[in-house]
Amino acid sequence: MTATTVARGTMPLAGHLREARRRGLRAAVSLLVGAVIGFVLADQILDVLRAPVEELALSRQASLNYDTVTGAFDLELKIALFTGVVVSSPVWLRELFAYVTPGLTRRERRYVLGFSAAAAPLFAAGCAFGLLVFPRMVSVLAGFSDDQDSTILNASYYVDFVMKIVLATGIAFVLPALLVILNCLGIVSARRLRGSWRVIVVVIVLFSALVTPAADVLSMFLVALPMSALFGAALAITALHDRRAARRVPAAD
Repeated sequence: MTATTVARGTMPLAGHLREARRRGLRAAVSLLVGAVIGFVLADQILDVLRAPVEELALSRQASLNYDTVTGAFDLELKIALFTGVVVSSPVWLRELFAYVTPGLTRRERRYVLGFSAAAAPLFAAGCAFGLLVFPRMVSVLAGFSDDQDSTILNASYYVDFVMKIVLATGIAFVLPALLVILNCLGIVSARRLRGSWRVIVVVIVLFSALVTPAADVLSMFLVALPMSALFGAALAITALHDRRAARRVPAAD
């Protein structure tokens, strides 16, 4: 690659492939290291996930079961992979953005980096919130059966259920930041968001009802309120951005 090519900000196809291979290798190594850490801590993680079942066993017969000989080993591999993806996310996200951002403008790079800085803590907060609410879900859903019945749970299905809840709440907490970055890029306006607030609130309530299918509405509101607050904050930020952008246009003219 010549100096002229670098100065023009272009790269031949072979250079793109070498760059993708180099950054992909770093991301794969970080994922492998995270998976090894997850495999070492798999028993401790499973103890945390098993706690609601053990609490349920105090009032009825309840346990996690494996339906195959390799079920326990497969479950530890699944936990290790999931932990590896989460633990190594700062590394592979950085490699992904480092590969993509050279093709963006300076303004777009600033927005993407800002979104990355906001998305990471929001995703972590959402996952932590999912870990807090899933024991309530397990006790309520299992409570629909009679006390004389036995609750025998497939361990793999149970862990998948918990992982889906944790990921769903994590992604839900990131969506407001995504709305802000789409507004900054000029794709979604604050006026459109304000016009759709009723639909968004209904979606939040439905999502909260699915995530927390409790007999009382308190658990649903405990999930819906922080999500609504995040949406309100995103709406305020987009309105402020559009107002500043509207003031810059007459000044430029």
